Amino acid sequence: MSEIPLSRPDITDAEIDAVTDVLRSGRLSIGPQQERFERLVAMRCTRHHGVAVSSGTAGLHLVLEALGIGPGDEVITTPFSFIASANCILMVGATPKFVDICPQSLNMDPNQLDAAITPKTRAIIAVEVFGQPRHMDAIEAIARKHEVPLIEDACEGLGGRLGDRPVGSFGRASVFGFYPNKQITTGEGGMIVTDDDRLADLCRSMRNQGRAQMSAVLAPTDDADDASAPDTGAWLDHPRLGYNYRLSEVAAALGVAQMQRLDEMLEARRDVAERYTALLLDQPDLVLPAAAPGCEADLSWFVYVVRLGTQYNRAARDRVIAGMRRHEIGAANYFPCIHLQPFYRERFGFGPGDYPIAESISDRTLALPFHNHLAAKDAELVCQTLAVMLQREQLLLEE
Repeated sequence: MSEIPLSRPDITDAEIDAVTDVLRSGRLSIGPQQERFERLVAMRCTRHHGVAVSSGTAGLHLVLEALGIGPGDEVITTPFSFIASANCILMVGATPKFVDICPQSLNMDPNQLDAAITPKTRAIIAVEVFGQPRHMDAIEAIARKHEVPLIEDACEGLGGRLGDRPVGSFGRASVFGFYPNKQITTGEGGMIVTDDDRLADLCRSMRNQGRAQMSAVLAPTDDADDASAPDTGAWLDHPRLGYNYRLSEVAAALGVAQMQRLDEMLEARRDVAERYTALLLDQPDLVLPAAAPGCEADLSWFVYVVRLGTQYNRAARDRVIAGMRRHEIGAANYFPCIHLQPFYRERFGFGPGDYPIAESISDRTLALPFHNHLAAKDAELVCQTLAVMLQREQLLLEE
């Protein structure tokens, strides 16, 4: 039996041709593909600006910097996410403050958010976990009431909608990530989208070593650090602290080709998710993922994560994962709680029981192989193997 991987990017001749064209052009950085990619993503989100960056983490970091957040400030986010959602807060010297999650959506619970806001709260980073946008409108309303900027961590939700609002349209700014397991990929990369002119300009400057915005137009060569390049004045002027968070033209061209195929890829992912749901409906010990009511056709599926019933614990979940891997089926625990990661426990004193809903769910989540071209027979094999692993755990419970 060949391995069934946890994820796999969807790359066609269109992407290969787009990348080859850039390589032949000689323009490998700060060029027309970046601008085109930014426009495509911004338009999809009904935003005025797109700012391409080297990763979703870089995008979150730049937005916090542009908002002037730093030491002494608190930023509220969820404990149930990829660790970058909180690490970016530490990168600006601020303190993360977690709010427990809703057990249905797995997103930050808006009913607990309001009480968590204090005079030290300078921003809220709301994550659309697994691409699920549920509660984003309620969180936005709470942020507006308290006049606190909302940053939408949309890294897992490109192409989704909540009602008539696209993912990427909530709050002061939104950030996407394009790692190879995402809906679209640029290899590594990310995108900030916003309607805030000043914030967009600051992020464009800071991604490019703090150069003035016009420096991008004046770039002397594709090698931004080429000291022998002709003097163009502004290119070596740096009015603010910046970073090397640029996205290459090669990566941007890949992103353009992927954006042109986004709808067909989203449909393929919905088909795989629906197949899994049909195959697993008769498993009483599993909680299956589902879209928010009324948004079933608009969920952008990032992963397919099931949850073991409350009679199981983390050890049982881990045995199931190990058993599936022994059968060469990709499986993973999505996500370990951020506040229980060693660094956060040591630095902030977090411990078990601090966010009980997130912890209970985290102990029982299981990501199944999920990508656009997962064959029906492979999905069936995944589900059959999972059923066998669950039967084994049921027998252990009865002992």
